Amino acid sequence: MSSDVLPDRAKKGRGAVTNRPGRFEPHARARTADGWEVAGAEDDEPSPRTTVTVERARAIITRNDSPDIPFDRSINPYRGCEHGCVYCYARPTHAYLGLSPGLDFETKLFAKPEAAELLKRELARKGYSPAMIAMGTNTDPYQPIEKRLGITRAILQVLADCGHPVGITTKSALVLRDLDILGPMAAKGLARVAVSVTTLDAVLARKMEPRAATPARRLGAIEGLAAAGVPAMVMAAPMIPGLNDAELERILEAARDAGASGAGYVLLRLPLEIKDLFGEWLAEHYPDRAARIEALVRETRGGKLYDAGFKTRMRGTGIYAQLLAERFRLACRKLGLVTPREPLRTDLFRPPGDAAQFRLAL
Repeated sequence: MSSDVLPDRAKKGRGAVTNRPGRFEPHARARTADGWEVAGAEDDEPSPRTTVTVERARAIITRNDSPDIPFDRSINPYRGCEHGCVYCYARPTHAYLGLSPGLDFETKLFAKPEAAELLKRELARKGYSPAMIAMGTNTDPYQPIEKRLGITRAILQVLADCGHPVGITTKSALVLRDLDILGPMAAKGLARVAVSVTTLDAVLARKMEPRAATPARRLGAIEGLAAAGVPAMVMAAPMIPGLNDAELERILEAARDAGASGAGYVLLRLPLEIKDLFGEWLAEHYPDRAARIEALVRETRGGKLYDAGFKTRMRGTGIYAQLLAERFRLACRKLGLVTPREPLRTDLFRPPGDAAQFRLAL
């Protein structure tokens, strides 16, 4: 009997090629050939179904003290993300749940339906000091299940009622659904939105981000936000050397034409399990370029696939990374795009109307 390991193949509508175990699991499994394989049978295997589990969170605002990100608090309405972006740096968090950062991350989702009530309680705490709350820093607050569950919308309504600033990052045109909340907030200096555009190539986007909005719809989201008076910026992230980085200037120009007033970018990050997941994805979809892309990534990370050092993890090091940074700077200057420097307002904040009741309950 043959013990040859059978290769995994990409699943339709999914980003990760495998469901490799997380770093805390003691065992790994692999399918092997036993002589009973049927040619082409894998092509008929159904894509894994999406399941959603309710998470009873005890708190909803997550704090951080990272020196290279412009916020110290965030909210994540969901764990896991159905967009399936193969490069997503949040994938390793599923390992803490005993699940795979691979297919599990994009199919076994967790939702926090009590998020809005938890937020009210936390904003009502005595001594709470307002500062921008970031959404979309881990998983997308407008991933497909938000259309049905509306947890992000409920959170925004609480923030609007309290005059609390919020910054959103998303790949979804669903953000336009909430213009009735975001528009008035933006008019008061309380909201801004960044739309992530990784490529203008719909074919590449479908492979990298199989269930996210198409590039055209993301540009449409920027246009809709700008028309409603919501400051919109484009995030060209991640830039992947040898794959989509040649598009940087075209992405920025298309976003500017759609109404973006600011821009940012992040170099590809491959922490923990993502290194292997991304390598599998490259071998499946771009085998002719895989070695070259990996070599370029290492060139920007001091010879490694990833370096988690503060100040360099977002931009990389070396000549290639420096050239990318210079291209971004020159393109932004030419196009009139800026990095937002004016902080969102905090002077309009007021605790929830029943703050006293919440404080008594704590």
